[in-house]
Amino acid sequence: MKALNTPVKIQDFLNRLPMNFEDIYLSPRRVLRERRAQCLEGALLAALAMRLAGRKPLIVDMKSFSGDDDHVIAVFQEGKHWGAISKTNHGTLRYREPIYANIRELVMSYFHEYILDDGRKTLRSYTNPIHLSVLDRRGWMTSEEGLSYMSGFLNRMPHIPLLSRSQIARLRKAEPIERLVGKIVEWTKDGKKKLS
Repeated sequence: MKALNTPVKIQDFLNRLPMNFEDIYLSPRRVLRERRAQCLEGALLAALAMRLAGRKPLIVDMKSFSGDDDHVIAVFQEGKHWGAISKTNHGTLRYREPIYANIRELVMSYFHEYILDDGRKTLRSYTNPIHLSVLDRRGWMTSEEGLSYMSGFLNRMPHIPLLSRSQIARLRKAEPIERLVGKIVEWTKDGKKKLS
């Protein structure tokens, strides 16, 4: 973990890990041992690496409407600007350079990539950065048990709406080529990398 001392190194490490397709949330300790992760697990590992590098362990939860998955990112600042570390199996929803003036602007950079197969854009709300020290007593960094409480914890956090009802009503569906890009995956369920 000590070698993962910059956002770029952390992101590169996460990109080398196969996806965890099981319905369980692994602690960073288990991610390192089992060498697999999904988005929340990647965000937790990234937050821990940031903490060990002397930075704040921050995550942001992004919520979609029913029918699509939420996404969790680890966020960081370089100077006054925000960036994100992200574990995903898709060609979208990935790392963000630290060029965004605030968290809302950073989250909005994911908006057009967050689509269903039928082209509907689904990203609806986000949390302010969550400092994971609030979960230290729960053992999120080293637990051998699944972190089943994380889903409830994130759902209870206040989420800030991105769009008004009238904006949602006017959304244009993503084009077929955008939908095709969204279907590209990096890892197969047997742990093989499709793209390198």
